[in-house]
Amino acid sequence: MDRFAVITNRKRAIVALLHSMLFLLVAALQLTLSRATAFSLHGDKATAGVILLAIYSVVTTVLLTLLRASECAKEKLYFAFCVSSAVFGLVRILLGDPVLHANWLRVFFLTCAVLTGTIILRRHSESASVEEAD
Repeated sequence: MDRFAVITNRKRAIVALLHSMLFLLVAALQLTLSRATAFSLHGDKATAGVILLAIYSVVTTVLLTLLRASECAKEKLYFAFCVSSAVFGLVRILLGDPVLHANWLRVFFLTCAVLTGTIILRRHSESASVEEAD
């Protein structure tokens, strides 16, 4: 039986799934609209670059912590997909991505996270319905 350490109930599964879907939407929009240049402290976009770099660094660190804290394979897989997407976002900020490989990978990993999150949510929903039946 699955023993979840972070996504321990249906409510947390819904929140995790909604976050994944939101970030998938953001990644898909960036894929269609953005042409990233490499990070630089010079120029008119330096402040925006520093802010994005800080955000991606914090998000990646938090997701790595959640990955370490997770116990069952489904939960680890979910957080691994989320971490992978965040890392490619961080790489995209640092190195730029004029041909958008990092964004395609972010969309792919977030799609996998949404699918895995849906499986986790279904697992918690099944558990809740079994408990109500008893």
